[in-house]
Amino acid sequence: MDGLGKVRAEWAAGTFDIKPSDEDIHTANERRLTELIGANGGKLHTGRSRNDQVTTDVRLWMREEVWTVQQELLVLIEVMTCHASEHIELLMAGVTHLQPAQPVRYAHWLLSHAAALQRDALRMNDLLPRLNTCPLGCGALAGHAFGLDRTELAASLHFDGVTLNSIDTVCDRDFIAEFLSVSSLLMVHISQLAEDVILLNWRKAVALADAYSTGSSLMPQKKV
Repeated sequence: MDGLGKVRAEWAAGTFDIKPSDEDIHTANERRLTELIGANGGKLHTGRSRNDQVTTDVRLWMREEVWTVQQELLVLIEVMTCHASEHIELLMAGVTHLQPAQPVRYAHWLLSHAAALQRDALRMNDLLPRLNTCPLGCGALAGHAFGLDRTELAASLHFDGVTLNSIDTVCDRDFIAEFLSVSSLLMVHISQLAEDVILLNWRKAVALADAYSTGSSLMPQKKV
């Protein structure tokens, strides 16, 4: 196994020995690689700065998180639409201000939440073009003199392309703010769905499965 492969294996196994002198993960990796293969390990930092490395790390992590959220949202929306189609004839009281207002189909109520989640999925997708660009090669703020191919680096890490301006790149955290904003809206919509289910359970219009419920130690008939 090559030196970098061994370093990666140690992180994966939880055996990587972090030293007090390690300033961050990048210097830790370089230090360990040098221990394994000698002075050539110091070349790992060639043409790189922690400025462009850190934002690359964050983008790689966040890209995986966005992809995961997108997949889970699609599964949830599919389950909701399938469940709605199976109960298309079921009627319920539509509620405003916590009071029964108009009769609606159960499917219509359920898909009202699916519609909001669909917007969340679209917003997650919309931020990917700004998130999935590669900062490597920008250096500390003005590039480097080693002739690294930024486009090739981006392709090797499955980025869609490279960032446009090196000075902007090393200070840009817009994509984090976007992700937090989109995620906050998503959690609001999840909360709305949860509150509706809690109220329906309180009115005995639905029954929550035991796997997703808690009870009372004193009152066995109580389920929340």
